[in-house]
Amino acid sequence: MEHSAHARYVWNLAVEQHEHWALGKKSAPGFAEQCRQLTEARRENEWLRAGNADVQQQALQDFARAKQARFASGFGEPTWRKKYRHEGFRVIGTGRVTAFKEDGAPLLNSKGKQVMSRSVVVQKLNRRWAQVKVPGCGWVRFRLTRPEMPEAKTFRVTFRNGQWHIAFAIVPEPIGAPGTGEVIGIDRGVKVTAALSDGRALNCPQPTVRERAQIRKRQRRAARAPKGSPEKTTEYAKAAKLKAREVNRRKDWCEKTSTMLARTCDVIRFEKLNIKNMTASAKGTVAEPGRNVRQKAGLNRAILTQGWGLLRQRTGEKAPGRVEDVPAPYTSLRCSACGWIEKNSRKSQAEFVCVSCGFACNAAVNVAAGYAGGVTPRQRSSAREPQPAWAGIPLVQEEEDANAVRDRLAGLLDREARTLLAPRHRESDTHQVHAVIDAHPLEGCR
Repeated sequence: MEHSAHARYVWNLAVEQHEHWALGKKSAPGFAEQCRQLTEARRENEWLRAGNADVQQQALQDFARAKQARFASGFGEPTWRKKYRHEGFRVIGTGRVTAFKEDGAPLLNSKGKQVMSRSVVVQKLNRRWAQVKVPGCGWVRFRLTRPEMPEAKTFRVTFRNGQWHIAFAIVPEPIGAPGTGEVIGIDRGVKVTAALSDGRALNCPQPTVRERAQIRKRQRRAARAPKGSPEKTTEYAKAAKLKAREVNRRKDWCEKTSTMLARTCDVIRFEKLNIKNMTASAKGTVAEPGRNVRQKAGLNRAILTQGWGLLRQRTGEKAPGRVEDVPAPYTSLRCSACGWIEKNSRKSQAEFVCVSCGFACNAAVNVAAGYAGGVTPRQRSSAREPQPAWAGIPLVQEEEDANAVRDRLAGLLDREARTLLAPRHRESDTHQVHAVIDAHPLEGCR
C-alpha cells in the first residue's frame, strides 16, 4: 500500500501544478522537469525518499500520457486520485535484456555499444501459478490466466474490492481469419444478449436471485447506518464486492465470446448502435421534467448489464478489419429472406412472420440473418408517414409551357367551381380561383 500512496501523492502534485497554469503564463513543467523536481523533493521529504523512485517516476509518466491523450481518449483533463478508490501503481521491469531493431539487428547507441532494455522478471511455479519481482516487496505470487508466460517491460498492480490484480503491458497479436468465408450477423438485445444469424443465442451471465437479494440487503443496511460510521463503510464495501463479481463475469463472457467469433468467422457484422444516447437519462430539467423516468432508468440498467459495447470493442480489437457495422433503420421490420419491409410482419417481441413470402423465425435471428446476408429492401417501408397523393390533375406534357398548363388548369377549376358553388357565390369564387392560380405560377414545367 505504500507504493500506492507514493504514486497517488506524486500524481496529485502533478495535477496541482497544471491546475495553477493560466493562459499567458509560462507553460507547466513537463515530464523531464517534473522528474528533476521529484529528485529534489525526495532529498527533502523522508517519507517520499523511503519509497521506490521507479514507482514514483512511472506515476509522472502516466500523468504525462494522460495529459497528451486528454482529447483523443475522451476522458478530459487528468483529475485527482483518492484514497481507497485509486489504489495502484505501475512498475518498470528490473531485468535487463538485449534490445533489437525491427529487422532483428542489435540496437546500438551513439557510442556503438549494445542497448539493454528493461524486462519484467517472472518465474513460473506450476501450471496455474507464477511469481513476479516487485521492488520493495520481493517475489509476489499471482495466478496465470494465459498458457504462455508474459514478456513485458512494465506491469501494473491495482487493489479493487479487497483483491489485488496484476496486469502486464502486452499488446496481444490479432486472431487470424479461419478462411472458411463464413459471414455472421449479430443482433444485440436485452432478452437475448447476442443472437447470431445461424440461430445461436448467447446470453451474458446475470446475478442470481440470491445475489440480487444480498445486494439490496447491504444497500438498505448502509442507507440506515449513521453517516460516517464504520458500519456504513462496511456495508457499502460488501455491496461493491458483489457488484464487482457481476462485472468480472460480464468481462469474462465478453472475452470468451469475442475470441470465439474471431476464430470461427471471417466477417462479423454488428448493428450500429449509439449506446451512449440509448442509455441517456430521461429525467429532463427543472423547467421541462421528463416522463417515465424510473422505467427508462430500469431499461438503461438492463442495457448496460448486457455488455454490448465491450463485446463490440473486444471483437474489433481481436479481428481488425473483419468487423463491420450495419445501419440500424428498418432492420427489425425487414425480412431476411425476401427483403420486404412491413411493420405487420413483427407479430411480437420474439416472433417474426413475413407478410410477403411467409418466412417465419425468431425476430432477433431474422435481424442477425439480415446483417449477415446484406439483404437490401426491394420496396419502400410501409412504416413511413403518409405521403401526398395525386389529386387527379393530368400530367404535364413535355412540349407544354407554363402558360398553357395554367390556362388548362384554370379551365378545369372553372368548370368544377361552377358545378359545386351556389349561383350567388359562383362568380366571385371563380375570380378567387383565377387569382390563386396567377399568384402561384407553376414551377418545374419542362
